[in-house]
Amino acid sequence: MSATLPASFDEMLKSAGKPVLVDFWAEWCPPCKALAPTLEQLAREADGRFVVAKVNVDQKPDLAARYGVRSIPTLILFDGEHILWQGVGAMPLAQLRNAVTEAIDGR
Repeated sequence: MSATLPASFDEMLKSAGKPVLVDFWAEWCPPCKALAPTLEQLAREADGRFVVAKVNVDQKPDLAARYGVRSIPTLILFDGEHILWQGVGAMPLAQLRNAVTEAIDGR
């Protein structure tokens, strides 16, 4: 079963047609919970430029391991199979918005 999880994740990244910001998180993680409203706001502001997705590391440990997630929350911005940007920890909306915008504009 674990072999199909990364494949479906890969398909999601490829079929999105735009960058995908993935939040690797867990239910028990206070910084993850603190970051959630920031990600929701960023998703509302995205205006179709990118997609925000979430991966629960407790439910998908193989996927988290595949991308070297050692601390959560970890945010990875993908453009298809390519990683444009990666950040760890909760961060303010302005900092996250700037990082994502710079990574997308610089690709």
